[in-house]
Amino acid sequence: MTDAGSRVVYESAVTQVGGQVEAFLGHGLLIFFGDTSPAELHDISVLHRATVEEDGPQPGDTMRVGDVDLEILAVGPVVRDNLINLGHLDLKADGRTEVKLPGDVCVRTGDLPLLRVGDPITITRPGVSTGSEEDT
Repeated sequence: MTDAGSRVVYESAVTQVGGQVEAFLGHGLLIFFGDTSPAELHDISVLHRATVEEDGPQPGDTMRVGDVDLEILAVGPVVRDNLINLGHLDLKADGRTEVKLPGDVCVRTGDLPLLRVGDPITITRPGVSTGSEEDT
C-alpha cells in the first residue's frame, strides 16, 4: 500500500526473527539480513526475503516495518549495496540526520516494532514528477 505518487523501491517479508532481536529493540536497533545469511548472524537479526530490489533507502523515503511507517532521516554510504547484495540494513531509531556509521539507516527516536514471520518490510519513495515540472 503506497500513497499516490510514491513507488516501492524495496520490498521483502520477514522469514525469521532471531532470539536476541527483542533485546536490541530496547536500544533502538533492528538488524536485518537476507535469509541466506550465515547462521551465526541469525540470532541477532530479522531475516527476510526480498521480492523488489530496485534501490536502497534515501533520506525522505518511508520504511514500513510490520505495521509501522518510519521516515528515513539519514542513510550511510554503504547501505544500498549492503541491502541489495546481502539484505543487510541496520535500522536505528536515534533521530540522527547524519549517520554515525556507514551502514546506518536513521529514523526518528521512538519504539521499533518486534516483527513476526510474514511481516512486510517496504521502502517507498515519493514520486518523481512526470514532466509537469516546467509548469511550476
